[in-house]
This record gives sequence, structure tokens and C-alpha cells, in this order.
Amino acid sequence: MEREESEQTGSGETEWDESTVPPEVVENVPVWDDEYLDRVSDRLMHTYDLDKDVRVDGESFDLYGELRVESSKHLFHPSVQYANHHMREYLYADRRSSVSLADLERLVEFGHELADERVEPNDQHRATEFTFVVIVPEISEDVHSFVRGFTDRTLLRFGFHGHYEIHCCVVAPEEKRLVASKRTEIDDAFRLWERIDHKRSVFEQLRAAVFR
Repeated sequence: MEREESEQTGSGETEWDESTVPPEVVENVPVWDDEYLDRVSDRLMHTYDLDKDVRVDGESFDLYGELRVESSKHLFHPSVQYANHHMREYLYADRRSSVSLADLERLVEFGHELADERVEPNDQHRATEFTFVVIVPEISEDVHSFVRGFTDRTLLRFGFHGHYEIHCCVVAPEEKRLVASKRTEIDDAFRLWERIDHKRSVFEQLRAAVFR
């Protein structure tokens, strides 16, 4: 499906520069009927494998993203490697008419269920991140307080096998309001009313948070 360049942001810049994105990347990115999510995907497609309308273990999401990062060191020659590590991030975003504390708690529980299925603890595993984003018309104060104070990081074998972490983010685009839990690095991609920092991409922010 042919993908049109997104409309200009408030800063006067387009969401992506056609000359800097390989054609094969653009061709593999779905097109969302939801204009907001479609523009968010323009910010994510450089680093995430994206899909839409996914269903996972009975839960449905409008946007799905997966990021893989491999890190290794070598002595004198790339064939002599050590300290190999990897991380994964799974991003799930969904537009809803509203969100409650119970909804967020269910997503957190779902994140732990996914961790049981997908995380393989070993000495090469550094981190697995599960990020849930809910798009709603407005954000209530109790939801805002919950997300702002939320942290959920589980060490595996006291950290020797890395960790997995669950993040929450709720955004009301029409109100230009967003709240994200601590260490959530994806929120800039959903804050379309602000210019994204091209000097420090979403990928660089996430990698810095995980591999520090």
C-alpha cells in the first residue's frame, strides 16, 4: 500500500523525511485509518517493526511494535567476542473511549503474563521491556496519579540474568496531555504536539536507559 508523507507538525516539520528512510522500510509499515496513530508510526518506523490490529492472548491492540537490540564487545577482531547482551521491547498501543485504574492494572498483569511467555533468563539477556500506551479523550486525575507513580521492574536471578520491566503511558492527543511512568522512553513518539529531538532518537533514549 502506498504511504503518503504525513502532514506537517506544529513545528513546521514533517514527521519523517522521505530521503532518510529506506523505501523498503516505508513499504513494510502499515497505514492506520486513525490519523494520530498513523503519524505516531512515522516516528517509530525507523527503529521498530510495526504492525496493526494485533490480538495477543485475547487482548486487542491498534498498534504493535517490536524492537531488538544486540550489544557485544570484541578483542582485536570481531570474531573474538565477549559480553554479548540483548534486549527486547514490546510496544502495545490502543485507542479507547476511556481508561480506568482497573484497565491499567489489567495491562500490568498482562505484561507479567507476557514476561512468563517471552523472557528467557540467561547470562546474555539484559532486559525485556513491555510498554502499554492507551489513547483516550481525557485523562482523569486518579489515572494520572497512578501512571506517574508507577514502576514495575523485576530482576532475574538477582540481576545476573537481566531484568524485565513494565511501562505505562496514557495520552489524550486532543488535550495535548500525556503521562508516562518512570523510565518510559517512548513517550516523545506519542507527543505529536511537540517537536521530537532528532539529536537523540527514540532508539538512542531506550538503549541508553537499558544498557547503562
